[in-house]
Formats: sequence, C-alpha cells, structure tokens
Amino acid sequence: MIGNEVPDLIRRILSENPHKSVSDPALTPAAVTLLLYPKDGQHCVLMQKRSQQVEHHKGEISFPGGMRDESDVDLRFTALREAHEEMGILPEDVDLLGQIDDVSTISNFVVSTFVGTIPYPYEFTTSEVEVAAVLEVPLSSLLDKANRRDDVRLVNGKLNYAPAFAHDGHIIFGATAKILDQFLALLENAPYKEAPWLKNRLPQ
Repeated sequence: MIGNEVPDLIRRILSENPHKSVSDPALTPAAVTLLLYPKDGQHCVLMQKRSQQVEHHKGEISFPGGMRDESDVDLRFTALREAHEEMGILPEDVDLLGQIDDVSTISNFVVSTFVGTIPYPYEFTTSEVEVAAVLEVPLSSLLDKANRRDDVRLVNGKLNYAPAFAHDGHIIFGATAKILDQFLALLENAPYKEAPWLKNRLPQ
C-alpha cells in the first residue's frame, strides 16, 4: 500500500517548481482541483465525465472545477467550492499540495490547477446536473505510454497538436489533458529515485 510518501513527495516537487500564472483580461478565470488518493495499492486521480446539461464541454472528461464567481475570495476558494458542488467533497477534507502552471483554453478560460489529496475511501455525492460519471484513473495508467495519444485539431485554420490520454474507453483531451501532461512531466522528471510512480510504473 502506498502511504503518505506520495503526497509529501508531490508537495516537495510542486514547491520546487513554482507555478506560472497567465494574466489576460480577455480570458475568464476558472479553477480545478487535481485530486489524488490511494486505492488498491496505488494512487488514483479523480476525474469526471461532464453531463449533457452543462454549458461548456458537454460529455468531456474533466477535473472538478469551474469559473470563478464574483463572491469567491480567490481561485483556491473557487476550486474547493466547485469540488464540493460537483463531487460533494468537503473543503476541509482536501489537503492542498500546491499548484501547477495556469492553462488557457480554446473556450477563452484561463484555468488555475490546485493539486491535493483526499482520504480514501471517500463517499462522493455527485451533482446530477453536472456530472454523468466518476472516473478514478490510476497514475500507472496515465504514465503508461501505450495510453497516450496525439490529439490533432483545426484551430483558427491551423493544425493544433496536443496530448490526449485513453482510459477505460474514454479519451481525455483539451485543457484537461494539457494539465495532466504538465503534472505527469513534473512527476517523471523529479530527481527522486524513490518515487513510487517510477518504481511501480507499467512496463513499456
């Protein structure tokens, strides 16, 4: 069983790689939580399939999150509020480990990502309006190169190449995949040989 060494190590990695903000008044601020927790001997990343009733990115795979409300004191508050509204996760149950770089989207949002962990098992209470399904994606699956794809799209008349990930019949693409790609790169390039994701990764 993976213990507290994973959150502690990720906290150290994030502290050594300060996040970069994107300041663009043309973009709408939003925030998500990238949450990890131990399950069946490894760490999983919590994701969700968006419903067909949401305004943006219907049916896509995403992290819990959304746009900042005027009443939110900061984007950290936004991320935790959205995790509670969408997944029923209490803010006090989230141990925030740090942030990764902001990501802009083709839908004119700038997304701040807060990495954290929650206790397991956890009883998720999903929003019927916003969430169609809960996905618990093992880090080993995300790090397996066989599950990586190249997402090619036509954006403003030009071909845009971006990372994508396959998991259990789903394709993770767009801003969510960019966030994942950035986070996984930090984990893989960390100068710590004791990192469980390097020792226990799936064979290539």
